[in-house]
Amino acid sequence: MFIDDTIAAIATAPGEGGIGIIRISGEKSLEVAEKVFKSMSGKTIKEYRQRTLIYGNIVDNENTIDEVLLAYMKGPNSYTAEDVIEINCHGGFISVKKILELILSKDVRLADAGEFTKRAFLNGRIDLSQAEAIIDVIKAKTDMAHEVAQNQLEGSLSNKIKELRMNVTEVLAHLEVAIDFSEEDVEEITYQTLKERAEGLKTEIKKLYDTAESGKILRDGLKTVIVGKPNVGKSSLLNSILGENRAIVTDIPGTTRDVIEEFVNIKGIPLKIVDTAGIRETEDVVEKIGVEKSRESFNSADLVIMVLDSSRKLCDEDIDILEKLENKKTIVLLNKTDLEQNIEEDKLNEYVSSDNIIKISALQNKGIEELHEKIESMVYKGSVKNTSSVVITNSRHKDALLRAYESINDAIKAIDQNLPYDFIEVDFKNIWDYLGYINGDTIKEDLLDTIFSNFCIGK
Repeated sequence: MFIDDTIAAIATAPGEGGIGIIRISGEKSLEVAEKVFKSMSGKTIKEYRQRTLIYGNIVDNENTIDEVLLAYMKGPNSYTAEDVIEINCHGGFISVKKILELILSKDVRLADAGEFTKRAFLNGRIDLSQAEAIIDVIKAKTDMAHEVAQNQLEGSLSNKIKELRMNVTEVLAHLEVAIDFSEEDVEEITYQTLKERAEGLKTEIKKLYDTAESGKILRDGLKTVIVGKPNVGKSSLLNSILGENRAIVTDIPGTTRDVIEEFVNIKGIPLKIVDTAGIRETEDVVEKIGVEKSRESFNSADLVIMVLDSSRKLCDEDIDILEKLENKKTIVLLNKTDLEQNIEEDKLNEYVSSDNIIKISALQNKGIEELHEKIESMVYKGSVKNTSSVVITNSRHKDALLRAYESINDAIKAIDQNLPYDFIEVDFKNIWDYLGYINGDTIKEDLLDTIFSNFCIGK
């Protein structure tokens, strides 16, 4: 696809900073830069080696706007595979704004959200999965999330999809020969061979698909809600996990009246922890609103941590919450183990497996490391951390793999029934298309616009 206009945008975050960067991309980039930039040596930009930082000023006629460093990268050896100019000026609102306005006055338009990366994709420098990985690198909240995104940016997922599509292409080639030259003296692929190739593809696609749940958590974080009746130690637990006094702790039931949210990194897993108001019946108007918010958070949680006071017997309020834990990923914490124990563990096991019950003392910071390890094991289930670096973190990729998996199952059914090769070919073409949807080979332009609209302007 040929793109003939030149775009520009501020590439650094708004606000005060040491450096601000304005990026220009397109065939007029160098021409525009020559009009607004004067080097201290008096040389033109062309007289310098490419990718060299040139010291000079941005000028509007005779007025100096700012002292800058400028770099020229000639396409296709640039981020967008087009001619690119990057101007490093002083950070802050005014300098970058005035330089951008000057550039836009030279027959250059403001870039759309994500347009630089979109051009890199359209010009063939990266595929779509790598483009999406760029935003994941920027938004990564933990080292592991960053590592997974960086691997995808470097092509780990792209290479895997190319490998799978190549295998599909080979099967399609055999099927084409069998269909087009059925009456010729050529060796046909057997149904047994087709079945073996299909089963192999099914295994590989399923293995990739199974990383999606953990991958989504690495990318978006795990919404974790702390629930329990009032005064069981929920806020103390939050403070212990965060390592700071974020929530007010008192002996008065109902102290927490609103939902408190914090992000925390546990074993490389980004957790969005929500400390809720104690769930109970109350006549207090403010507390009642907090309890309702707690119930809403509970219903939308990826993981529920229920806190029980182990120094007291289970009451109706505890049982009411426990009954709602069915079909929820749950950890139950028996808090206040530093006190005399009165909770009926046998009765508790009727609602929650003993494997998901941990004894802690939030006050003494005991059992917190065991909680961390339990969260890690529940998230990874041994399927991601100790295997390859190829992890599905994008719901669009997950959906495409699911469709490819369904098509491979359809192909296997057709093979088992010895249906004509034409029927089987349709299923394999669907697999090829769905896999191509991940790296952008078979995607429609309107969806591209939606994907790149989620990027920031300047990226």
